[in-house]
Amino acid sequence: MEIGTVEPLAEPEGFRKIGSRVTSQSGSGISSGNNGGSGDDGDNRHFDGYDLSSSETGNGDKAKIVTWFLLMVVGMTFAGLIGAYVMVSTNQAAEWKPFDLPIQVWISTILILISSISYHVAQRSIEADAVDAGRKWLLVTTVLGAAFISSQILAWLELTRRGLYMQGNPYAGFFYILTAVHVAHVLGGMVALGSIVLSSWNGGGSEGDRLKRRKLARAVGWYWHFMGAIWLVLFVLLGFWR
Repeated sequence: MEIGTVEPLAEPEGFRKIGSRVTSQSGSGISSGNNGGSGDDGDNRHFDGYDLSSSETGNGDKAKIVTWFLLMVVGMTFAGLIGAYVMVSTNQAAEWKPFDLPIQVWISTILILISSISYHVAQRSIEADAVDAGRKWLLVTTVLGAAFISSQILAWLELTRRGLYMQGNPYAGFFYILTAVHVAHVLGGMVALGSIVLSSWNGGGSEGDRLKRRKLARAVGWYWHFMGAIWLVLFVLLGFWR
């Protein structure tokens, strides 16, 4: 070696450093470890304390972000409609003619409350990795949601039988609009319910699948309970603020 030059030290034979990991190659296989002393979990899902399953975490975070965005949009939509309802109802216009709510509206209220309870049970089952129980209660919630929509359709048919239409009566117009917009959003919630049912149809799956399903169930639960709360507001508004 000449003066003024530095020769790199050769790495010990049989060892190769990758990033912050050092792998030992031998005839029997490859073993690895972290510089910090923490061990590998065998499937390369953790690296120096970081979880590499970013796609699973990302899916859950995306569901959370999308759900909160939807809740904000839905809340603003109903806030605008409810504000218009209150403004028109307080003007004491001669055309404002409230009527007794059909019995189907009361049935709808009971159905959506029960569906909120059944979804809560389903979510608890999913979080406990009880896939069969969670799937069963999700199906119960879906059936209750379909029954809720059916009861709304029957309520509209009852009003038409009474001769109550949107024209000529702003109260009837708001009833049709508010309930129809709510039904449309409940349909969207049922589509989300179907996605969870399909994801749990073939059993538990991997840990990543279970994590994704738990996060999706939590996000859909926020939406479903929010729609139940909005319906209670509409029920009180249409039934008692007239």
